Parts: sequence; C-alpha cells; structure tokens
Amino acid sequence: MPAAWTVKDNTGQLRRDFVGASRLEVGRRIVPARFDAFRLQVSSSYRQLFDRALSEVLAKEGWQIVRTAPSRARSQPARRNPSGDCADAAISGASARVL
Repeated sequence: MPAAWTVKDNTGQLRRDFVGASRLEVGRRIVPARFDAFRLQVSSSYRQLFDRALSEVLAKEGWQIVRTAPSRARSQPARRNPSGDCADAAISGASARVL
C-alpha cells in the first residue's frame, strides 16, 4: 500500500480525520472553501489561490501536512518454500519410503 498523507497538529499528533492519498487531497479537506480537483491539476492560477488559502489555514492552526508510513494492518501472506515443495510433504514422502 502506498504511503498516506495527513495533518500533524501543533502538539505533534496526527489527525486521522484528514487522511488522504495525496498532499493535495488532504489540503482540499482542510480548506473551508470548495476547490475543484480537476482545475487544481490544470490551472496554475487556480492552484496558486488554493495554495494561498491552504497556507493561511495551516499557519493559523499551526498544522503541517505530512507523509505517513504505510500501515501494516494486513498480515503478510505465507511464503512458499523456494523449491516449491512443502516441507511436510518431503518428510512424509521420506518416511513412506522407509516403511
């Protein structure tokens, strides 16, 4: 999973209510005015207005937009033996030959 972005407040706590996939997405959640996502991508002057509004909110609240490490909530899948054989099958096969 790619890294997520969120807000770190002035106490150093990460704000889970502002988590997003990009810095821009988090910024759109913070700024009180609605900014169109497509226009932010294609219009430099519109993006400048957004950046100015975002900077004002971040400075006023004492916040920062930060990148967070990917979560390890899901467990890793079991790894196979590099040879592709199951170790138990090799043991049971060897014991079958002994009998």
